[in-house]
Amino acid sequence: MDHYGAPLFVAWQLTNRCTAGCLACCEESGPTGAWADELTREQALELARRLTRAGVSYVAFGGGEPLGVPHGWELLELLSREGVALKLETDGSHIDDAAADRLARLDALAIQISVDGASAVTHERVRPGSSFADTIAAIERLVARDRPPQSVFVPTRLNLHEMLAAYEQARQLGCEAFVTGPMMRIGRAAAAWERLACDPLEWDRAVLAVRERDRALGKGMRLAIYPWDILTEIERRLESPQAMLLVVPSGEVKLLNALPFVVADLRRDSLSDAWRAYREGWGTEEVRRFVAACRSRPALLQHANERWRLEVSSSC
Repeated sequence: MDHYGAPLFVAWQLTNRCTAGCLACCEESGPTGAWADELTREQALELARRLTRAGVSYVAFGGGEPLGVPHGWELLELLSREGVALKLETDGSHIDDAAADRLARLDALAIQISVDGASAVTHERVRPGSSFADTIAAIERLVARDRPPQSVFVPTRLNLHEMLAAYEQARQLGCEAFVTGPMMRIGRAAAAWERLACDPLEWDRAVLAVRERDRALGKGMRLAIYPWDILTEIERRLESPQAMLLVVPSGEVKLLNALPFVVADLRRDSLSDAWRAYREGWGTEEVRRFVAACRSRPALLQHANERWRLEVSSSC
């Protein structure tokens, strides 16, 4: 990250509100989850312009549900016009025919849609408030417009038995990729870890079954299985942080979604100051101690969605 004068990419959580209350949600989002201090339309558009001026080449939008933010469309279209590559993480609930047309017109767009089961019963059990039928319909609309999305599956004890079927379903629907990995022990998943976490041996068997089916079926859909659990993730990032900024709904910058540390506030700080504070933040003793303690005290990860101001030498 020290080789770059600005972040290569930005992960931007537009809101903490969505229509569902998913059991394994990393961000603890939900219908009443919006933060009181989320960026206004004007603040968000100005931040998008600042990202383009700084030469940021890639922005990934998540939430909550980014398509549930009225000015989310303006941000996507503004950045797309400026040649910024985009990723959209969504539950698909807002992708009707008109929205699918609009998404199909955007350049360099990868769309990830959460599908946490191969059946309505399982999907809606782990994603209360969501509609399996609406999710599948959103995928079908995008595939019909030659904009196939990626299907994202979060494994839990409640849906792991359908992971292979969910992979096959994604393939049949024409998805560009099937994306999965260990459930992250943050947010609601951390609070309900004992009830939701997969048995490690069962997870390994499920992964093996999907890999074997993928090899047997050959080309047609990319399989992406993230290799690390969240503890390994934060330890690896401490050794080699990504050249990125995580922007939460308030416009504050955090080191990582699994860590509570805030290093800047883009409502008042320049992007260059935020980038400098982010890089210095990873080297502080406070962060190093916290990451080291998480291995023996994983309950610390339940603080992930809190906002702890981290003072660095170039504090903005």
